[in-house]
Amino acid sequence: MSDDRPDQARERERHDRQPAQDTELRERIAGLLAGGLDTDWRIRADDSERFHAVTAALRAAGGDLAAKLRIAGFTAHPVPHEGIDQSCESCMYYLVHRRFCALPEIDLPVLAEWSCNVWRV
Repeated sequence: MSDDRPDQARERERHDRQPAQDTELRERIAGLLAGGLDTDWRIRADDSERFHAVTAALRAAGGDLAAKLRIAGFTAHPVPHEGIDQSCESCMYYLVHRRFCALPEIDLPVLAEWSCNVWRV
């Protein structure tokens, strides 16, 4: 018998499932990107006004994965911008050990070499 309280047991179960769910969603995203999903990657959100516009559009997209990827300008490769190769791996929102974008409006599993237009140092 476990010493966990019910809420602790649920959290442990959710945490144990998360890597598999992240992997499945990451593979789905990779498939969309490899399949030629047209995204808004050319215009980088490198000022506050554009960043707020993109994050507002992401919030409005809700759970529509393809829309989020389009709006955020996802690519399956780093994007050079102003002398920097912008990739998820070098973004402040990237959680290295989980391979995850923690920007609340994106909140998706990603790969280190991917990029999006709301990249931040």
